[in-house]
Amino acid sequence: MFKKSPSISFLGAAQNVTGSRFLLQANGAKILVDCGLYQERDLRERNWKSFHVKPSEIDAVLLTHAHLDHCGLIPKLVKDGFSGRIYCTDATAEIAKIVMLDCGHIMEEDAEFKRKRHNREGRKSPQPVKPLYTVEDAEACTNLFLPVKYKQTIMIANEIEATFYDAGHILGSSIIKVKVKIDGQIRTILFSGDIGRNSRPILKDPSVFEQADYILTESTYGDRVHDTLEDTKEKLADAINSTIEAGGYLIVPSFAIERSQEVLYYINELILEGKIPHIKIFLDSPMAVRVTDVFKDHPEMFDTEMTTHLSNHQSPFEFKDLTMVRSTRESKAINDVEPPIMVIAGSGMCTGGRIKHHLVRRISDPKNTILFVGYQAVGTLGREIVEGNKEVRILGEIYPVNARVVQALGFSAHADKEELIDWLGNLKNPPRCVYVVHGEKNASSYLAKYITEKTGFKAVVPKFMDEFVID
Repeated sequence: MFKKSPSISFLGAAQNVTGSRFLLQANGAKILVDCGLYQERDLRERNWKSFHVKPSEIDAVLLTHAHLDHCGLIPKLVKDGFSGRIYCTDATAEIAKIVMLDCGHIMEEDAEFKRKRHNREGRKSPQPVKPLYTVEDAEACTNLFLPVKYKQTIMIANEIEATFYDAGHILGSSIIKVKVKIDGQIRTILFSGDIGRNSRPILKDPSVFEQADYILTESTYGDRVHDTLEDTKEKLADAINSTIEAGGYLIVPSFAIERSQEVLYYINELILEGKIPHIKIFLDSPMAVRVTDVFKDHPEMFDTEMTTHLSNHQSPFEFKDLTMVRSTRESKAINDVEPPIMVIAGSGMCTGGRIKHHLVRRISDPKNTILFVGYQAVGTLGREIVEGNKEVRILGEIYPVNARVVQALGFSAHADKEELIDWLGNLKNPPRCVYVVHGEKNASSYLAKYITEKTGFKAVVPKFMDEFVID
């Protein structure tokens, strides 16, 4: 009988940023690492396609963290037949459930909104508009999660074990070390997920490793270096102060997980330092509000600085003028609040959620500012705005972009090219191969060359659907 060689297939986040999905096949088992949603406009159709292998044949899912582009397609995987275990940290399990339920709700809302618009415009679609998955589909996943602790080794399948380590990216995020026994030899594979940054607030620094045979490393910022922390805080302070002076609205598209909490952390710090006055702030994201509650439940994952804040009763998530917005009615009521005000809302790339409704109202007024604090993937509304498009399409209508547009990328929870090299530099011996993933083609290609130049390691940029043998 033919015996398939152990291999890794790159089913997503290959020469693009989102849709993270990697299939490890070894010893008769199929292990999926991450199952993320594509968010780039020209790649979203991949979300609807059948999986590369039958979901019912997949033995387990290893989830690095709870961002949508890493966990957002799990409900479809389960709906299509997967019934195995989903291994991740307990914080990731809690947040992933929030993310998937929120995504299912938004998909239902977007499908209904699209149906109404088509009816209003007299358009007839050959097929009824349906969501990719529903809230009910998302709820069906929740009993499959099996939380594990950092540094706890678990046996996944026949002579395949996995250990989760702190990635320092978002709460509960992990770098996953998988060991596979092949013909009596152990091969170690590191799945980086998204790697965080050293000396950032709230979370501990990313774990480092001295040995690995194969490494899958992210490259979101693989071709650049982030602004310094002081530069980033200065941009945030300037955006707030200029908005107050103009009497406008400061709209911040922000990821509900980690980024919203980090922005609040720095706003609190700027107020305490006297660099900005008090301003009414609305965290208009039910998901971000719920995730903030999860943060409060996991102080064991905080770094020393954050722990000190909390011991002094100085939570960055609770301060004067901050309003946590949960209901749709409360969100709409923000429109009646006199400026200047600051609204932090999801999604971070403006691909869905309440941020679109705020942009519709505010993007055409030059008194207002749109502040981007995270990566904007190619093909997203956020990318179109930061690239300087004079007009953008939002909720089916065209709007002129007259508001001031500012980027503060130093908030990023992703390591930049130098930080990635430093992380790889902890290896005592060269790996057999470093696979550079989770980045746009130019960023991944640049980082691969940079890795070889700086370390001498072999580095490859896989294409979508590539499969590499592990020997």
